Amino acid sequence: MCNFASDIDKKKRIIRYKSHNYMEQTLLIYNTLHRQKERFEPLHAPNVGMYVCGPTVYGDAHLGHARPAITFDILFRYLQHLGYKVRYVRNITDVGHLEHDADEGEDKIAKKARLEQVEPMEIAQHYTRRFNRAMEKLNVLPPSIEPHATGHIIEQQQLVQEILDRGYAYESNGSIYFDIEKYNNDYKYGILSGRSLENVKDASRDTLAGVGEKRNQADFALWKKAQPEHIMRWPSPWSDGFPGWHCECTAMGRKYLGEEFDIHGGGMDLIFPHHECEIAQAQAAMGHQQVKYWMHNNMITINGQKMGKSYNNFITLDQFFTGQHELLTQPFAPLTIRFFILSAHYRGTVDFSNDALLAAEKGLSRMQTALKDLQRIQPAKGSQPEIEKFVKALPQKLYDAMNDDLQTPEVISLLFEACRQVNILVDRKAKISAADLETLSQTMHLWIEDLLGLKTAADSADPAREAAFSKAVDMILEMRAKAKAEKDWATSDRLRDALQEAGFVIKDTADGTVWSV
Repeated sequence: MCNFASDIDKKKRIIRYKSHNYMEQTLLIYNTLHRQKERFEPLHAPNVGMYVCGPTVYGDAHLGHARPAITFDILFRYLQHLGYKVRYVRNITDVGHLEHDADEGEDKIAKKARLEQVEPMEIAQHYTRRFNRAMEKLNVLPPSIEPHATGHIIEQQQLVQEILDRGYAYESNGSIYFDIEKYNNDYKYGILSGRSLENVKDASRDTLAGVGEKRNQADFALWKKAQPEHIMRWPSPWSDGFPGWHCECTAMGRKYLGEEFDIHGGGMDLIFPHHECEIAQAQAAMGHQQVKYWMHNNMITINGQKMGKSYNNFITLDQFFTGQHELLTQPFAPLTIRFFILSAHYRGTVDFSNDALLAAEKGLSRMQTALKDLQRIQPAKGSQPEIEKFVKALPQKLYDAMNDDLQTPEVISLLFEACRQVNILVDRKAKISAADLETLSQTMHLWIEDLLGLKTAADSADPAREAAFSKAVDMILEMRAKAKAEKDWATSDRLRDALQEAGFVIKDTADGTVWSV
């Protein structure tokens, strides 16, 4: 029989069981714009438009890149589970992002290309592929659309022209700058970050170059005239040049989500200047704000300092996966990294340590073991009152935690309690009915695998290969059981030790020997 399901369909299969109705849930999200939690009410329910700032592709993805990807993957999964039709746009910045976010200097991608003596687009393509492979390992669902800045130069030029036509930008020596002072007089600059124009001026006095071309040192570039040595350039009405870093998200957000959309997300480090400039650009071009809810995840820190390429203190995701870094004692599986990030609320800081990853590894293993142990539980005619009460209350408790601005640590805590109940049931210290067992199993699979995205290795593997693998291990355990029955303790211990050395966890129970990886 032919299978017409595409790979994308399989990747987006996040709902194992019946979805909840979004009308039945009250989702609160923290809106950075208003500095408070607000009820999520999409502009055009059940449709939701979500834009998240993606990577600047000039190097390998590190833990700091994983956090926004996983944070908004959780939101993407949950909104779909509630029944919303989500168009998720995550961009690729492959031009225009200058060093230190300045308006002068070298493009980060062009600089990398010059150092490696290749074309800039080779750099962009290489690291885009590596980023997407890393995201796939982390079980991050692909966005609905992944637009590249270089593929939308026309849209960015159109945006610049609209801002010029409305009088909020000016040309200087072939470059176009945003007139912050004029904008601030008509609207207000700094509503997202809480910074006043005077504070921005003071902060930019010594850090921004190109002041000679600007009316105000705080004005930011919408279009930059390329210097003769600048490789990445495009013709425009003003000069051969390239767009400013901030233009791409406003232009591509509008193209794929419309002049108004629901959610714009990214790291907290993007609040200023990037997202502040986006708000100003949209207001200046269209006469109204573009985004209803602004959401920001906090940073990953190492020894209290933000992890990032510019600080030269980052650990790439591949280094985590291989263990090849001086701060790591061993390799860590991608799902361990995912669990580590979800163990903290997305708006809280996460300080990296090897010990924290080891704890995450144990926590993930506990959940995966519990999912397997569910199959070993023998249902009874009825449930004990405390078990029945727990099972019936668990689903809504999980929803309540997620509805409170995506409280994944609380979700994990509730699931750990479910794991404890599974252990009690496996040890036959309590009884559960078939109906309650089915509810408990569905709830745990839904939240652990589908909504948190902590899919077990068995689920990701080829089913036929996994079945053959399980049969082989079971055969060895049968040989060990026979040896124990014949009191051949040497053979029994040898088989157990061989399995443990290969990475298996062997546990002798009243029902027999069970194993896990």
